[in-house]
Amino acid sequence: MRRTDTSAEWVDNAPGSRARTPAWTELWQARELVGFFALRDLTSRYKQAALGAAWVLVQPLATVAAFTLVFDELAGIASQGIPYPLFALTGLVTWTYFSSAVSRASSVLVGDSSLITKVYFPRIAAPVGALLPPVVDLAVSLALVVVFMLHYAVQPSWRLLAVPVWLLLLVLTAGAVALWLSAVNVRYRDVQHAIAPLLQLWLFLSPVAYPSTLLSGWQELAFALNPLTGVIGLGRWSLLGAPWPGWSLAVSTATVALLLIGGVRYFRRAARGFADVI
Repeated sequence: MRRTDTSAEWVDNAPGSRARTPAWTELWQARELVGFFALRDLTSRYKQAALGAAWVLVQPLATVAAFTLVFDELAGIASQGIPYPLFALTGLVTWTYFSSAVSRASSVLVGDSSLITKVYFPRIAAPVGALLPPVVDLAVSLALVVVFMLHYAVQPSWRLLAVPVWLLLLVLTAGAVALWLSAVNVRYRDVQHAIAPLLQLWLFLSPVAYPSTLLSGWQELAFALNPLTGVIGLGRWSLLGAPWPGWSLAVSTATVALLLIGGVRYFRRAARGFADVI
């Protein structure tokens, strides 16, 4: 099968030749297909939602209220000199994008099983396309962060220049995890039942409602292996002026790089048999 137009071209050759094509080149050639998957997911999500994007604001506000009561009022958790509601909201916004993107991307191949068995397309386009719709929710949530910053008189600084780097690292982190889970989910359907409790556990093992500085020594190092530790720390540093995450950011970024490289390789190798097992 060959598809050619003025903006994109991809060829269904032998499996060996596809494997030799770099993943980034394959994604660029299928960029219109990535956009199609993203747009379809976005429109289907809000098609029959009466409140639309308002739901994006209700959930973090309710969760931040609960976190403030438990971790701030009752437990007295330090928040790095930042008003706790704003501290928790920034971590929660980061987490919500990650959780939503991973949940959607990990199940997109199984949800499009009929398309996968009938038509060849670069399989990696499906989970990558699922990473884009939650960006809309992220943008709405960041507007809420700005409102909180104005309320608490938190002044932005030159650190806002690092926000694009933070967003890129966040998307890459979600993509790295999603590639592993989406490929494994095709072969082992039990994975889709484990994703929700896994993410729930991951939430409390990430510095969303508390700072990573509560730990020290080997515990801090082990905690930094969580890729979200560095992502959340970088977000708070760039948006709120929190302390620089330091070496924990380097450890988390290295974890993301290893997960992403391994995930791309595993996904592309497993993709050769998707049509046979899905």
